Amino acid sequence: MQRSDFHPSEIPPKPGVYVFRDRFGKVIYVGKAANLRRRMSSYFQPSRLKRADAKLRSLVNSIDDWNYEIVRTEDEALILESRLIKDFAPHYNVLMRDDKRYLLLKVDPREKFPTLKLARLKKPDGAQYFGPFPKGSALKMTLEFLLAHFGLRACRDSEPDGETRKRCLKRIVHDCCAPCIGAVTPEEYRNRLDRALAVLHGDIGEVTALVRQKMGEEAAAQRFEKAAHLRDVLTNLETVFGRRNRAFERPELPDATPGGAAVAALGKALGLARPPDRIIGFDISNILGKLAVSSLVAFKGGKPDRANYRHFRIRTVHQSDDFAMMRETLIRHFGRLLEEKRELPDLVMVDGGKGQLSAAIDALIEIGCPPLPVIGLAKRNEEIYLPGRSDPIVLDRHNPALRMLQALRDEAHRFAITYHRNLRNRRIEQSRLDEIPGIGDNRKKQLLRAFGSLRELRKASPAEIAERVPGIGELLARKILDTLG
Repeated sequence: MQRSDFHPSEIPPKPGVYVFRDRFGKVIYVGKAANLRRRMSSYFQPSRLKRADAKLRSLVNSIDDWNYEIVRTEDEALILESRLIKDFAPHYNVLMRDDKRYLLLKVDPREKFPTLKLARLKKPDGAQYFGPFPKGSALKMTLEFLLAHFGLRACRDSEPDGETRKRCLKRIVHDCCAPCIGAVTPEEYRNRLDRALAVLHGDIGEVTALVRQKMGEEAAAQRFEKAAHLRDVLTNLETVFGRRNRAFERPELPDATPGGAAVAALGKALGLARPPDRIIGFDISNILGKLAVSSLVAFKGGKPDRANYRHFRIRTVHQSDDFAMMRETLIRHFGRLLEEKRELPDLVMVDGGKGQLSAAIDALIEIGCPPLPVIGLAKRNEEIYLPGRSDPIVLDRHNPALRMLQALRDEAHRFAITYHRNLRNRRIEQSRLDEIPGIGDNRKKQLLRAFGSLRELRKASPAEIAERVPGIGELLARKILDTLG
């Protein structure tokens, strides 16, 4: 690439990930930036190159082509950068990675009572390391859960004793099995550690089943904040240690010919008559049937088509039945497309295996939808299920078709989770009205209908509240505002 071919004004000053390729089209470097224009421009500033070390000068001289992908936040850029580095293993990321200090988990078997610890560097110290993990917040939350769940010590002393116990906060909340005072034998403690290490190796079935059970108990008792916390724990367990290692954010994958190769590869893998230019994907999000929602995301030419994203509140299913929720979603969406005589997509993907695929097919048949390709992407081993075929299609993990489907699935999951979280937070916030004597369900509905949200209600004066909501005087209006703060 000639330096004159680089025009900074063409690059938006937004967060994102950039990819450099050499003259053979090989990815040689992947980077992230809070400001793509500023960051990419810095590589071609003569003053910087004069001060640069040999590795940076070699990188810049090797660049023949480049492209970038815009994301919404720096966290999304971090996740996307991590995935691309993992997929392409760029030469210069390996040479210049001393600033890529993602978190690891460390276990030192030489300690009398080994435990799980966070680390930044992998050292030749005889310890066992797991990672790196780019999503640090998810890892920290998951580590905290694992230490408490298995009763492992969280203290810094390699050989904790009675003095350590006196300073320990875990003794108050009973999250530690207390090896420091002999409450468990070294053999019993090692058994706990082995079970925790099994989770780190991907054996999460027993733990996630227990979390789901507790989540159900909390939801049944209408303790939605605790249920939501357990849901986050469950999602993080699957994200950090599950076989899919699925990311929450949007892992859209830049390509030399954006999306084209992936779309063509997918059409070939599925045996379609033509490449699926317009693809839509569906996902479900709920806490055991509570606040159930579904999402629809659209890709066009292998890239997100956000103008055609949709989300749905589930209306007819009131228990935890993802299949029924998927069926309702497709009946509503495709029923509307047929009624309005709008164009159908080239391919439909549902997040799940045979069960979700069957629910989707039944829904389309029920409303008389013309035949169109529908697939299910199973979560465990990234298997692609097709109607009428017992054995799934399994693509190489580097196949661009699979990476595009993963990006579609992850985006559908992110979009559903975001909508569900917003509804959950809104319900938690609105529940503050229940604390006020004299405010029942009808008056709560009247207040929200009159002001739209608690945020707008807080801005109103007592006189305005009394005027706009029948039956509420200024005295009760003052109590409302005092409660809401």
